[in-house]
Amino acid sequence: MWPGGLAGGGSAVMGSQNVYCLNVQYRGLFQMILVLGIGGSFPYGFHISVINYPSLHIKKFINETWLERHGSPLPQENIVLLWSFIVSSYGIGGLVGSVCCGYLTTKYRKKKCQMFTNLIMLTAALSMGFSKMAKSFEMILLGRLLYGIGIGFSFNIHPQYVGEISPKKLRGFTNATVAVFLTLGKVAGQIIGLGEILGSESLWPLLLAFSGITATIQLVALPYFPDSPPYLLIQKGNEEAFLKAIRQLWGDGDHQAEIEDIKREKASMSCTKSLRVLEVLRAQSLRWQLYVMMTLMTTLQLCGINAIYFYSFEVFRTAQFEEALIPYIALGVGICECVSSILCSSLIERFGRKLLLWGGYAAMVLVLAALTVTLSFQHRFFWMHYLSVLFIFLFVIFYGIGPSGATISVMVEIFNQTYRPSAFVIVGFINWMGLFLLGMIFPFIVEYLGPFCFLIFMGILAVSSVIIYLYLPETKGKSILEITMEFNKLNYGKKQVFLTENGSPKETELCTKL
Repeated sequence: MWPGGLAGGGSAVMGSQNVYCLNVQYRGLFQMILVLGIGGSFPYGFHISVINYPSLHIKKFINETWLERHGSPLPQENIVLLWSFIVSSYGIGGLVGSVCCGYLTTKYRKKKCQMFTNLIMLTAALSMGFSKMAKSFEMILLGRLLYGIGIGFSFNIHPQYVGEISPKKLRGFTNATVAVFLTLGKVAGQIIGLGEILGSESLWPLLLAFSGITATIQLVALPYFPDSPPYLLIQKGNEEAFLKAIRQLWGDGDHQAEIEDIKREKASMSCTKSLRVLEVLRAQSLRWQLYVMMTLMTTLQLCGINAIYFYSFEVFRTAQFEEALIPYIALGVGICECVSSILCSSLIERFGRKLLLWGGYAAMVLVLAALTVTLSFQHRFFWMHYLSVLFIFLFVIFYGIGPSGATISVMVEIFNQTYRPSAFVIVGFINWMGLFLLGMIFPFIVEYLGPFCFLIFMGILAVSSVIIYLYLPETKGKSILEITMEFNKLNYGKKQVFLTENGSPKETELCTKL
């Protein structure tokens, strides 16, 4: 037993030493991931979950303010209309921010745009924080709109930036951190929004202004970090700054293979200017990348996760949980998603992106089928309630381990430096329009179909699982050029397309300024 035990103990020690060495070598990278996440996808998740908690207090404030101004209360339907406008203005702002982001990041670089985004977020936080003191519900509306614009920028910049600063062997992990910070934001919003913390009638302005703290942290810390190495070499042509950024982020190890990959990517491009959105949409060399991207983003919006969160409260009530406990059980669902997203960041380099995506979709189909059955029979058998609760947690786990983290990673990896900004404009448009349309249509779907609404999501997940299994090449451990060559086989089919030694089509496309 001793030799085996010693070997096992020795391997464990060596494993811990390797992890320690990795942490030391890539300390700059991990620090930058933290700074980007705090001001990137974290606020996006935070504002998705936090707005529901002070809703009653804000509606009361709107009515009191109107009464003080005009001497008569505001009709209930007008209060509801104003509240709906406040909530939806976030999506409008997000759409504006994400559409403008491609042009501005190309002209002024991602780092500078992210710094400016923090100023927008601080302005929004001040508007929210002083709204009650100023007795102005218009300041809440303005703050919500500005939050949307700022997050539209940051949620577009964060995945691109974090994907560009990492070496190939850590690219899946770093890309998955976008989903980790998003779910951390959701959980933070659920915790801070509790009535015992900042969700009370007196403290809700501070709750809505909380994002000013994360914006300040990033505004102070980000100047100490470099622009992404591919940007410095490909867009700016500054090899000295490129090598300096690599040393700061990746340490003093041997990175020659990574450096050569980035140089080959630069050499393969006919120019270093990013293409416009319409040029990207028309490019034959990007046809299947766009198909895959649209499939991933549409599925992320229509996979049923929002329906699950909606139904969780109803299921918890029919399971006869005390009303006071339900927010805490819902918080448990959010924590479950967060933990599974963290697990995804550690599994994605082991199992690859493709398996986590199509396998996650398939598992979610099975769970939704079981949940539809238990919800349909929950009034006949009391124990069905508890099965429904179990399936809700299982669905969130499969979502977090699979699509939540792997989607971002694939979208960053299938586009090179020239196409990525415009591709992410399309991603942002689909994302924010999806949120808006789902918010408008989903209540009617639930009203008419009840638990059978999950059949729609099951169909979407099943189709997406087949598409990803058949047409998405595995991107794990591959350079951008290698991934491009895989997609060229789909984009050009049986046509004789002559590729350069760098893997790009011989036919070149005109590049223009945005």
